[in-house]
Amino acid sequence: MKLEAFYTHLFQFDREETRGDYLLVKIVELVMLYQVFMYAWSWAAYMPLLSEVILPLGVANYLDVTFMFQPAFAYANAVLITVFMLIGFFNKWRFSYMVALLFFHLHYVSRYSQGEISHGSNLTAMVLLSFALAAIFFQDKSVRRKVTFGFILFFAGLGYVSAGMSKLIGGGIFWSDGAHMYLWMGERSIDRLSQDGFFEFNLLQELMFEHYWLSTLILTFGLLVELSGFLLWFKKARWIQATLLISMHIGILLTMNIYFGPYIYILLIIGYPWNDWVDRWLEKKPHSELNTMIDRRIYA
Repeated sequence: MKLEAFYTHLFQFDREETRGDYLLVKIVELVMLYQVFMYAWSWAAYMPLLSEVILPLGVANYLDVTFMFQPAFAYANAVLITVFMLIGFFNKWRFSYMVALLFFHLHYVSRYSQGEISHGSNLTAMVLLSFALAAIFFQDKSVRRKVTFGFILFFAGLGYVSAGMSKLIGGGIFWSDGAHMYLWMGERSIDRLSQDGFFEFNLLQELMFEHYWLSTLILTFGLLVELSGFLLWFKKARWIQATLLISMHIGILLTMNIYFGPYIYILLIIGYPWNDWVDRWLEKKPHSELNTMIDRRIYA
């Protein structure tokens, strides 16, 4: 019964879909659409600069992806991703998001085949996977939207917990030692220096170099926040956990100069009860065109 209650709590099967619920899922879908397009076309522009695979990832372990380094194939794959994403967005074929995800994976392993692995697109891909799975396995559109949002919350929480566990497995209980932060900030400064030709540490970074305890505290905060990612699964704690995760990503930007913008945007949407707030606002405008438009989409 406890597991059943967890499913009900995560997927909200115990309540009728509201206008706010519908809008929230559609906004997440629009943000995902934009992010996938952004990655697809920026990666397509970068891949022709590559010549060989140094670190094979995913399907690249079984398929020679060097053909993707030719402009024609790189841009053709970006076109395929775009087309199938649009087909999925307009609900023209239930398998389209999954096909787009497969092409997106090929794009990713081709772009990041040089020994550097990017995590910036992972949450975007997990959101796409959530939409793809729900579209394949559920016919009812209302149930599909509930399952999609539940999957997003589940995979996001699981992803953060996995990231925290990986740090403990790789670095042990002393992973959050402030000395590690000194090493990582130094490495990032070299990266930025080689990329931009100049680099200066900001005030927070200088304070961390001066105060070992501050570096340790910030790393410990980040580790604990990741390990508590499962709190995204529970509505009452969700906004608190989302706020902590957004704070962590801002901290990563300030200390490591790594910007996880796509993560922050998705967390801002899924982490707060926008659906409840929208419902309250729409209740005050019962005869608005927006109400009519949403109802038409929900009951289509």
